[in-house]
Amino acid sequence: MCRLSMTSLLACLWLMTGSCQGNGSLQDSMNQLHTEFAVSLYQRLTETENKSNLIVSPVSVSLSLGLLQLGARRNTLAQLEAGLGYNANDVHVQNFLLRSQGDVGNSSQGVRLRHSCSLFVQSGVQLLTEFTQHASAWGNSSLARANFSQPNHTLSQLDQWEPNHGNDETLPFQPGESRELSGSGEAQGEASWWGQRPQMALVTKVAFQGVWQKQFLFTDTQNLPFTLSDGSAVKVPMMYQATEVNFGQFRTTAEQRYTVLELPYLGRALSLLVALPSDRKSPLSSLESHITARSVAAWDTGLRRTKMDVFLPRFRMQNRFDLRSVLPSMGISDAFNPLAADFSGMAVEEGLYVSDAFHEARIEVTEDGTKASAVTAMVLLKRSRAPVFKADRPFFFLLRQVSTGSILFMGRVVNPADQAP
Repeated sequence: MCRLSMTSLLACLWLMTGSCQGNGSLQDSMNQLHTEFAVSLYQRLTETENKSNLIVSPVSVSLSLGLLQLGARRNTLAQLEAGLGYNANDVHVQNFLLRSQGDVGNSSQGVRLRHSCSLFVQSGVQLLTEFTQHASAWGNSSLARANFSQPNHTLSQLDQWEPNHGNDETLPFQPGESRELSGSGEAQGEASWWGQRPQMALVTKVAFQGVWQKQFLFTDTQNLPFTLSDGSAVKVPMMYQATEVNFGQFRTTAEQRYTVLELPYLGRALSLLVALPSDRKSPLSSLESHITARSVAAWDTGLRRTKMDVFLPRFRMQNRFDLRSVLPSMGISDAFNPLAADFSGMAVEEGLYVSDAFHEARIEVTEDGTKASAVTAMVLLKRSRAPVFKADRPFFFLLRQVSTGSILFMGRVVNPADQAP
């Protein structure tokens, strides 16, 4: 039985722009569908990851599933379409997403996005021309031939493979064309992966770095207590600034009060939203369980410019998830079933199915918004009469594109001292 192995890491992403003329309703619909998928994915993950820091990139997972849609047929396609809420084979959706991918950030404006999407295909597997044509416009995609029978390379080496478009190892999708991986074979796996030899491996990655519109000063950072879910406290580097921010107070459907703070990155194209229960005794889980696409959409109209004292802990986290245990609970099951999967629109070979699906995401928040290494100075801050937003207990966050609300990353911080490697 042939196997299609899909590995989703950090992942390629599209950013929805607001410049699509005459496509307002489609943009609104797509944004709502992306948000609904993001919230649904996050809610599923919180069911199993209920006591730890959490970070996931919903838009990266949806892009991987969209690429699979291009090669899926019949009930497998129907499940992928139901899970995402749209059909990636629809020409209007494809054209819209293709235009949307034009805005992927600008390093000169303080935002850096490094992304790639590569499909590694076992030598001898013949992709269908229609699939390669559609995939060529999907998420900065490239195709590379691999020899998965090589015994001396592990999955982790494939995870660490960094594509360099334009070199001799990869090339954009082109019908009927591909290149062999050469050199050390870093994208080649071993036959023992998951028990059988893979036929394909989809690897998608993205890295984001953003500079705050107004940076926190290292000299204002103090070691302050952060109250954990069990009531104990740990000292963590707490960043501080007095600034004007978008801030709002909201209620869940269960009448629980919570606040939302928005911190923009330079250029204001992207921002970080932080949600915190108003009652210090309310667990974050009581807020998470009531987060919906509608409530996230309501934040835009409910935020107001307010001068505040902002306290936010430095944090760094990384998560890796086995999507094979998550996506079936969202109705996407046939793709993982060797008897039910139908990817006949992808390759000449029959019997392809998704044997494994992994997702990895990481984030680091510091004073300047980017990765930084510095000694924290201990200082005393002058009290202010301005309102205070103090994230000194577990909080929820999401990183989004402002013009469309497209969610790039979302997660929670339950212990900033629990740093990722």
